[in-house]
Amino acid sequence: TYAAGDYRAYDSLVRESAAVAGVRSDAADHLLEGWGAMEPWPEVPDVLASLGLSYRIAVVTNCSSVLAERAVHCLGVTPHVIVAAERAGAYKPDPRPYRLALSELRAPAERVLFVAGSPFDIPGAGGVGMPVAWHNRLRLARPAGVAAPRYELATLDALQRLVRDPAT
Repeated sequence: TYAAGDYRAYDSLVRESAAVAGVRSDAADHLLEGWGAMEPWPEVPDVLASLGLSYRIAVVTNCSSVLAERAVHCLGVTPHVIVAAERAGAYKPDPRPYRLALSELRAPAERVLFVAGSPFDIPGAGGVGMPVAWHNRLRLARPAGVAAPRYELATLDALQRLVRDPAT
């Protein structure tokens, strides 16, 4: 069983999850091997490149350090900080990955906007004091018990404006 804060190797969890779901083990291997072939949403490289000129950018992910490096390579922009659950010793929404990113950014939580790709990052990042913008591209319903983020974005195009003028 998995308890909050426990860290187990991500690759193992993917393979175990595939077995529990009745998916062939080679499908899990195929997913892991193809991790670096993912493409970001169309606006992501330009938005990150633009923001990276004035702001420090961090990526906080639940995948392994190796997979995080592969995924980040697809962005076309190198973040200043990459925190994988493996390095933090815990999976999000445990506070450790978020706190490690804040430490490496050398920034107070209230000055770091966390852009969540999952609604479950809202309580995680918000719990350590970061304002959260949920990139809810698919217009998903917020899960029961998850508080509203400060911002909700359909695309990341609005992020540049939001970072420069949080009142918008």
